[in-house]
Amino acid sequence: MKPKRRRKGPVQSQIFKVLLKDIISDDHPLVKLAEMVEWEVFEEKLGPTFCEDNGRPGLPIRLMVGLHYLKYTYSLSDEAVVEGWVENPYWQYFCGGIFFEHRFPIDPSSMTRFRDRLKKAGLEELLKETIRTGLKGGFIKSSELKRVNVDTTVQEKEIRFPTDARLYDRCRERLVEAAKDRGIELRQSYSRMGKKALRKQSGYAHAQQFKRARRQTRILKTYLGRVARDMERKAGVIDPELRELLDLTYRLLTQGKHDKNKLYSIHEPDVECISKGKIHKRYEFGCKVGIATTAKGNWAVASLAFHGNAYDGHTLKQTLEQVTRVTGSTPIQAAVDLGYRGHNYEGDCKVLIANRYRKSIPASLKRWWKRRSAVEPVIGHMKHEHGMERNRLKGKAGDFVNAMLSACGYNLRKLLRAIARFFAPIFYWLFDLWKSPILLPV
Repeated sequence: MKPKRRRKGPVQSQIFKVLLKDIISDDHPLVKLAEMVEWEVFEEKLGPTFCEDNGRPGLPIRLMVGLHYLKYTYSLSDEAVVEGWVENPYWQYFCGGIFFEHRFPIDPSSMTRFRDRLKKAGLEELLKETIRTGLKGGFIKSSELKRVNVDTTVQEKEIRFPTDARLYDRCRERLVEAAKDRGIELRQSYSRMGKKALRKQSGYAHAQQFKRARRQTRILKTYLGRVARDMERKAGVIDPELRELLDLTYRLLTQGKHDKNKLYSIHEPDVECISKGKIHKRYEFGCKVGIATTAKGNWAVASLAFHGNAYDGHTLKQTLEQVTRVTGSTPIQAAVDLGYRGHNYEGDCKVLIANRYRKSIPASLKRWWKRRSAVEPVIGHMKHEHGMERNRLKGKAGDFVNAMLSACGYNLRKLLRAIARFFAPIFYWLFDLWKSPILLPV
């Protein structure tokens, strides 16, 4: 059922509750930002995802959107942002609260289900609203949206570093758990022997006794194959979930060292191995993300996850299309690095490939080529401060949601700083005037 709309008009006070307006400062950046955001837009976009008259009313859309904004602005987990909401009156006001509440507004698991609604409709609307708010407040000029910088990065998944021995043992454990849930009595589970073999393999590899380590790896592979064949014989009718797990098992058993589309995680089979040429980190396991920022103000205007380990140049078209959807206008210039040579974009936007090896550079291009590198610190902030470094959301859909909301959190942090700078001089000038003594003529 659709959430109930909040009534507009004066709020009637209650005896045992305190109005948030009485305990917060109107000059706080979160209060100013809450008044600038058009929350009705989210109700229009996300309203069709609720059924008309079935079940209890849904949770308020402003509350859920506000919690996701706060989650990625401060890089918190679902549990931490709900706990912080109870303690912080400014967070409650930002999420549409009227009275100060002392209990959790929702169960943290509700945020997972709400993200499923965001995947269907309104995910880009969250990023679009941050840009509209910046334009409304005068913090972003419309001319800044005409030139963008584009680059790609890797959004790593929250998985262990994959090794053959770990994958074999983990897959065997999953099969044994599935057999217990279905009441299948296996001939042998190899729980004790598998644990012993994995410990030996780790010790031999650490001591650089690789021949012995490979032998233990083969033993773990044998254990996995025995359990899989035993389960398939005794299962009878195999349900879809078990069939998917068995397919992953045989995919793991048959993959070779130099195969493509290898399996790197049992619970996240869509993870890809990506090499970006970094000295400190040879391989990263996750998905590629295309990011676009304004060339002048460094506002994030696109953040799109790509699967299949695509070439950087082949992601440019979709990234610029998202820039158009978010900003409402097609940029006239996009600065990229040499990784975008041979791109597939054929639109109206002019693509500038910054070539540092070119000796004669026109003065008109040199300025924007130098500004291209400004996208790099934005990627660093989105990773280390807004949740893109380790993606904990499940599946391919979780990659898209996490990439988009990380850009929203980055823009919101910039908006809060801009609002604080805008109102700070007036506040401190009035404060100094109030503290200074009044000089009267003698």
